[in-house]
Amino acid sequence: MKIFENLYQSVLRASSSKNAPGVLSTLSFVESFILPFPPPDVMLAPMSLAKPDRAMYFASITLLASLLGGMVGYLIGAFGFEIAEPYIIKWGYQEVFEKVMLWFDVWGFWAVLVAGFSPVPYKIFTISAGLLSLAFLPFMLASFIGRGARFFLVAFLLAKYGAAIESKLLMYIEKIGWAVVGLLVLAILFYSL
Repeated sequence: MKIFENLYQSVLRASSSKNAPGVLSTLSFVESFILPFPPPDVMLAPMSLAKPDRAMYFASITLLASLLGGMVGYLIGAFGFEIAEPYIIKWGYQEVFEKVMLWFDVWGFWAVLVAGFSPVPYKIFTISAGLLSLAFLPFMLASFIGRGARFFLVAFLLAKYGAAIESKLLMYIEKIGWAVVGLLVLAILFYSL
């Protein structure tokens, strides 16, 4: 039974649909300020793989929607942090949030720039920037550069090398999928101890 290959093919089909750009922009927008949403790469990557000639377009709409969502996150931090704080705590982001606050204190603009490639969710940076009243235009510029570099790099690499990568991925997708599941189970067990 090929669970992960079937899942992969389903994602590719969905990323080729006429609604995919709308789903991508919506995901990119809300991911920038709502905690449980995954990064837009989960949609950008298969869309760039399925339609390499449109990869840069997909990266552009991902960036634009992410920047608009970043503005919302900034405003939440600046004017509605008391609404966001219980969710930051509830979903286990308190420690990461405090770390990002320290990064802002030390590096400011550069912390946002690095956020584009950081494993720390971008939404934590957007809300923190607003809470700390980081200057808005430098925040947006750093978001534009950091997030833009990430999205365009993902789109470019998959458009250029995706076909070669895909054939190798399909050979090992079941092993990779089960390895990821195993790692997640171990992480959950380790975290709960």
